[in-house]
Amino acid sequence: MLTLRQLRKRKVAQWVLGYTAVAWALLQAVGLLAGTYGWSAVPMRVGVALAVLGFFLTLVIAWFQGERGQQKVTRLEVALIALVVLVGGAWLWQTVRSTSDQATGVATAGADSGIPTIEKDPSIAVLPLENLSADKEQQYFSDGISEELLNVLNKVPEMRVIARTSSFAFKGQDLPVPEIARRLHVASILQGSVRKAGNRVRIAVQLVRATDGAQLWAENYDRTLDDIFQVQDEIAASVVEQLKIKLLKAPTVTPVDPRVYALVLQAQALLDQQSKEGRAQALLVFKQALAIAPNEARAWAGLGRVYINQSIYSELPQADAAKLAREALDKALKIDPRNVIAITGLARLAADFDFDAQAAADYNKRALQIEPNNLVAINTLGILLSNVGRFEDALPLYDYRVAHDPANPTAYNNRGITRYYARQWDAAIDDFRTALRLSPAFVGARNGIAVSLLVGKGDAAGALREIAGEPDEASRLQVRALAFHALGRTRESNAALQGLIRTYGDQQPTLVALAYSYRVDRDAAFHWLDIAAQSRDPAATSVAFDVLTDSLRDDPRWLPFLRKIGYAPEQLATIRIDVPRPGT
Repeated sequence: MLTLRQLRKRKVAQWVLGYTAVAWALLQAVGLLAGTYGWSAVPMRVGVALAVLGFFLTLVIAWFQGERGQQKVTRLEVALIALVVLVGGAWLWQTVRSTSDQATGVATAGADSGIPTIEKDPSIAVLPLENLSADKEQQYFSDGISEELLNVLNKVPEMRVIARTSSFAFKGQDLPVPEIARRLHVASILQGSVRKAGNRVRIAVQLVRATDGAQLWAENYDRTLDDIFQVQDEIAASVVEQLKIKLLKAPTVTPVDPRVYALVLQAQALLDQQSKEGRAQALLVFKQALAIAPNEARAWAGLGRVYINQSIYSELPQADAAKLAREALDKALKIDPRNVIAITGLARLAADFDFDAQAAADYNKRALQIEPNNLVAINTLGILLSNVGRFEDALPLYDYRVAHDPANPTAYNNRGITRYYARQWDAAIDDFRTALRLSPAFVGARNGIAVSLLVGKGDAAGALREIAGEPDEASRLQVRALAFHALGRTRESNAALQGLIRTYGDQQPTLVALAYSYRVDRDAAFHWLDIAAQSRDPAATSVAFDVLTDSLRDDPRWLPFLRKIGYAPEQLATIRIDVPRPGT
């Protein structure tokens, strides 16, 4: 029997303690090197396996070396030694093989898991930087810095950068980097934190390779707000270098007056809430910034965006909104002629309020010459091309937007609208349903499905089921008027249409005109179309190719109406729209 006396006599405890100390030190060294150089978990796993096997071998060696020559090796002890070696060796071999398989899987992750490699696809997602400030209300500041980094990287044509909406979709989710990268289909992730205290800012960032989560680069920056834009330039340059992209010119950030930089970021965050309250608060904050720095172009451009969005959601009379937006955007461009947000805002005013498609095309061309990858400009151009019937040119732009903003429901919804106009019913419905999967309460998507089912599939009952879940009441009333008419339920159709006119007729006359057109009440349809043209209803420019106006196309009043809004065939033929191919 094995006794404590025998263990002490053979100095087994000393051997075990000595081995444990050495093994622990070696494993600590491997862990330190792995963290410093971004190694995968494979070396550590192999090291632990070797350490465990070595422990058992140490026991065997200690037993036989403790008092050499005092005891012969018995057959039982030989068998035990052989068993330890065989079992331990098999376990080590299995561990090495499994880690090798994992390493091989990592190397081929682009093919197996949907994660591209940096060499084949230099792509990146900028995750929202964590707010480490004592004031948790500073979240808008860390989010704003994240978006600024994203925007400057997007100026690199050779790089595919995921847009803000998709990158921020994972905010607060405890997902590993490879999983986020797989969902966004990117090769790298930029993540980190921001700590703001008064005028000082500390930014910590790291660039992570998506296939294995290895750290490619990391840096800490302690600066004042005056230097924040230089920091952003330095981070962008480091990312470009790590992704091995060769540039003719490094991307740079357009500085904002440090006195109002935090206010501009706060106003943008409020506007991005996509709510009536958020827009009202953004308006006040932008005005506060301009009271301090009257020549800040970013604040004027943001103010113009607010007015345009307030018009879209009927929170401000369209004529007033157009006037105020134009004044703000013109001031922004006078200060900074390369402000793409201001240029695209003027493009929207030209198309939707002035019914001047050529001016809108010129503004879009100008914006994309400055920033070929700007998703706002690409989206605005896609809407214009769709409205003038150039679906074959619009759809590739939306495909590009979806690829760069795959978690954004608006990207799919807008592509679905163009596919609806192109009468690609199944594809349109797929896009609308994708938008709803990403955002179940998304406004407009169920309306798109319902109208596509009604006019494309002849499924009035299905349209009624879909429209019941649409958040926008005006759309619900319109589709109910159409679907009940298709089902021969005239009284219910009339009730829905009168409800639409009574509640939304002044604000959205185009919706009323389309309902009458579908019901083949031509006199009423043209009456409401004239109201839409006179009031400059932004939706009026979308009717030229809408299937709901099919009943009006052979009416002698159709072409004169199109001429009023600048969308008659001979007018569209004179419009020159350049459709550049985005950089990546």
